[in-house]
Amino acid sequence: MIVIPMAGLSSRFTAAGYDRPKYMLSLHGSTVFAHAVGSFSALFSTTPFLFIGRPIMGTESFLRAECATLGIADARIVMLDHETSGQAESVELGFLRAGAACDEPMTIFNIDTFRKDFAFPDALWYERSAGYLEVFRGTGANWSYVGPEAGADEPLVARTTEKDPISDLCCNGLYHFAAAKDFLWALSREREAPSAPELYVAPLYNRLIAIGKRIHYRLVSTDRITFCGVPSEYEALLQTERPRGADNRFP
Repeated sequence: MIVIPMAGLSSRFTAAGYDRPKYMLSLHGSTVFAHAVGSFSALFSTTPFLFIGRPIMGTESFLRAECATLGIADARIVMLDHETSGQAESVELGFLRAGAACDEPMTIFNIDTFRKDFAFPDALWYERSAGYLEVFRGTGANWSYVGPEAGADEPLVARTTEKDPISDLCCNGLYHFAAAKDFLWALSREREAPSAPELYVAPLYNRLIAIGKRIHYRLVSTDRITFCGVPSEYEALLQTERPRGADNRFP
């Protein structure tokens, strides 16, 4: 299942004077939502999608219309009527209310990132991995970070951090769990002893690593990623002819 949490307040866009959530904004003949979700266009006919939003400005009707336009065969929508303690809790509430299967894989992705040509890894490590994070090489204090396992013969994660640059491996917003039940278990442990002010997804992998689960990272080049999470990024994309994007519609 592909899970797209979009229950945030879009506060930075509101503060900048925008009158609607960022996922509804128009971008080169489509919406930010369509560009982000289009990252997974190769999976539209085979994989369930879960969208977790808030009942504001006709979001549920917007989602149903957008999913129909994109051709997503199995689109599930859950509306949360209150603010949550973070992205991880939003995913938990939406997942449980959707009645999804806990033994099935779960892939979480941000609504404000475009990932060109996404496909699941075909590397041997993927078959025995309990989960992985997609990363790019970057800097800054506003990312989730991966600390790699030194000397490993595959891309193993030693630990993850939130807003703490322990390496140059920054998460692009894609978090995969081989079984959703691992996500739920790790969140329950994180809630007992939080490592951050909010319930983020990246720190949950530390709970799994601590019990011997193998967590990996997948390095992708920056020309496969476009960020649209703050007004300046969105406004810069408006000035381009077309953004680097989610599928073959874009260069």
